[in-house]
Amino acid sequence: MFYIHQTTCISPQQTFLHPDLHQFRESVENKLKVMEPEYPGIPPGILRRMGKAVRIGVGAALPLVQQVPVAGIVIGTANGGMEDCIRFLNQIIQYEEGMLTPGNFVQSTPNSIAAQLGLLGNNKGHNSTHVHRGLAFENALLDVAMLSREHPGKNYLLGAVDEISTYNYNIDFLGGWYKKEALASKDLFSIDSQGSIAGEGAAMFIINDKKESAQAYLQDISTLHTERAEAVTDRLQYFMNKNLNDGENIDLLISGESGDNRFVKFYNACEALLGNDVPIARFKHMSGEFATASAIALWLGCQALGEQALPTHMLKSNPIQKNIKRILIYNNYKGIQHSFILLSKP
Repeated sequence: MFYIHQTTCISPQQTFLHPDLHQFRESVENKLKVMEPEYPGIPPGILRRMGKAVRIGVGAALPLVQQVPVAGIVIGTANGGMEDCIRFLNQIIQYEEGMLTPGNFVQSTPNSIAAQLGLLGNNKGHNSTHVHRGLAFENALLDVAMLSREHPGKNYLLGAVDEISTYNYNIDFLGGWYKKEALASKDLFSIDSQGSIAGEGAAMFIINDKKESAQAYLQDISTLHTERAEAVTDRLQYFMNKNLNDGENIDLLISGESGDNRFVKFYNACEALLGNDVPIARFKHMSGEFATASAIALWLGCQALGEQALPTHMLKSNPIQKNIKRILIYNNYKGIQHSFILLSKP
């Protein structure tokens, strides 16, 4: 599909510019909030008007687009700008539709991240935002894959951003998507209960169709909506048969397991299909659960291909003992939206 050349990530862990995955930062009140940098590339006058989602999205992307000219920008998000949207709606009531703050309105739409990047970089190319809940990033992947095929030799910025907004957190908490008991994020997978912990983050990638100097090759992607574990394993079997030769297997599974006991059946079924020898890495104790967490998994996959290792706190079973050439990422969101991403060494 396409090659990944450069990556950045702003997350609750030390992942930005100088990653150190061995350091582990715990959640606070069952929330994993991002470690925000100083954003030296954003003018202060613009920075102070930015909502959090826009800040972390633009902050993660600027180190890439300042080095590499891109022909287009494609972002995936489920709730980008939601916090500013609620502020603006509250102002309508508070000021009785009088003198409203335009900044909150401008920053409140999901496409604000892609728009700000286009404005800051004077980029007049393709600019789109995909808002498809748990498959927002996956649809952005498909969009940029088609663009790369249609326009060979062009660079594109691909990314995903989501924030913990007060409104969305409260709705999801009441809906039973977050754990009610307080816990340390390192214990996320050992507590047998419903819900996960809230997370947020931004991951950005420079992609094109050129193999030279690439960090990784995104070989294929597949998505589906289902509540049946059998349908998920059937799709995984088809996905593996399509992309691997007889007798071949992946070298690492990056699992989107979130600590929610309602969805363990999906992950267990996929792990059983892959066999007992495949190392399994989990990451949501580091990032928390959010709609575009699969973008963090893709960034981690690129790191694993480059470093040929992952921290032991990520490994569920089987240490990584051989050269990592193929990585499968499986993620599901709220038990109904599923995605498989196959990443390989270029």
